[in-house]
Amino acid sequence: MKKKMTALMAVCLLAFMGACSGGNEGNAKTQAQNGSQAADNSTNKTEAIAAQEPIFADASVHDPSIIKVGGTFYVFGSHLAVAKSNDLMSWEQLNTNVYEGNPIIPDALTEMSEGLAWAETDTFWAGDVIQLPDGKFYMYYSMCKGDSPRSVLGYAVADQVEGPYKDKGIILKSGMWNEISEDGTVYDATVHPNVVDPHVFYDKEGILWMVYGSYSGGIFIMKMNPETGLPYPDQGYGKKLLGNNHSRIEAPYMMYSKETDYYYLFLSYGGLGSDGGYNIRVARSKNPDGPFLDSEGKDMIDAFGAYGTLFDDLSIAPYGVKLMGNFQMNNVDGEIANIGTGYASPGHNSTYVDPDTGKMFLIFHTRFPGRGEGHEVRVHQMLMNSEGWPVAAPHRYAGETAESVPAEQIAGEYKFVNHGKDITAEVKQASLIKLGEDGKISGSASGVWKSTGDITLDLTIDGTVYHGSLLRGWNEGTLSCVMTFSALSDEGVAIWGSHVSKE
Repeated sequence: MKKKMTALMAVCLLAFMGACSGGNEGNAKTQAQNGSQAADNSTNKTEAIAAQEPIFADASVHDPSIIKVGGTFYVFGSHLAVAKSNDLMSWEQLNTNVYEGNPIIPDALTEMSEGLAWAETDTFWAGDVIQLPDGKFYMYYSMCKGDSPRSVLGYAVADQVEGPYKDKGIILKSGMWNEISEDGTVYDATVHPNVVDPHVFYDKEGILWMVYGSYSGGIFIMKMNPETGLPYPDQGYGKKLLGNNHSRIEAPYMMYSKETDYYYLFLSYGGLGSDGGYNIRVARSKNPDGPFLDSEGKDMIDAFGAYGTLFDDLSIAPYGVKLMGNFQMNNVDGEIANIGTGYASPGHNSTYVDPDTGKMFLIFHTRFPGRGEGHEVRVHQMLMNSEGWPVAAPHRYAGETAESVPAEQIAGEYKFVNHGKDITAEVKQASLIKLGEDGKISGSASGVWKSTGDITLDLTIDGTVYHGSLLRGWNEGTLSCVMTFSALSDEGVAIWGSHVSKE
């Protein structure tokens, strides 16, 4: 068995380095079996191929916001945590101590003392970095008391992306109980935002914007002056896009797609703890300041908790396309002995679109089932389905590229996850389905499937149609290349499939 697995891994890894292309798992097995003798006689060659197995090095950056500078990706997050990578797979943590000797802001407690005092905290929340026309790097940071929307949003500037950053002051405050807020009225938590989670971005016309907000009064957007890095005057808190009344919606991040000419607003619903049901959602608009609609055409401005309630998840759950929530794909009989793959409370994402290849990436933090509050950065490739919605690949990015998949290579047994539309701490357990060569779906779900393009397919399960994309990816749980699908229904429910990889 060891020889068989070694040969299989060698062939699969060789294919993987070409983006897991050129055949499916079954073909790889056949090649491996036919070439097992050659593998035995060519140990050095096999070891050299096996050495090409994807190499991952994990970092712990909560709320990672990505920026690419030269050939290096950086993620900035809460607690002034920063990591960098050249390939989105192997990450190097740049700091281990938030305050003492932190190269990003060496003396943060003194440097940002005004904001920390207002927010009544010593903790930095989600930050975002962008390079503006003056060539400098602007870090938009936030601080929050935590048990109320008493927060600060400010900015700091550096000559180099790795710092040191010099504080330039406070931009917005929130939680001004019995005081006048930014729009000239007394602060009202059902109307005014919690000024955290900023993301600053350019639209397709070159106009600079900042989207921000968390819980409290909702998600807002403001026009920014690229010459100063500050909002243009007389905007108050900006324009509301969705939410209010303490809805558990936060972490806005904007992505523009040239392919579809849509702006995609990514959001996180629920609570960020391992039992909080954090999940990633998206809505889209032809304009950066909305209106944003979900896949059912519902206007996201109506996504808010019912009046008189606090953290009313039932009212907001129907809104937005849910891309990913808690899940577990355990290994099955016939696969290697391993725990499989799974996430708990994945969320607070950013995105990156490669300007040359058009590849789209989803970058987020996640906890893991049964592992408490420890969290790590994860990157998944995204593809557009036939309806112009991004779908997230089931497995973390490992260098793969989407390539044409003949229909006959799609059939087989899959671990199947339905992410649902709820906000829940429940971990969705994978079940087994089979995509038959005759186009029928059997097992834990029934229906039909068909190939609709080079890398797209439709699945009809229990009367619901899901539009999806195909991708060969690396399954860490089975240490093998597998065919996967990721699809969305018109109701905004994501389903995933990962081909069973038996020995």
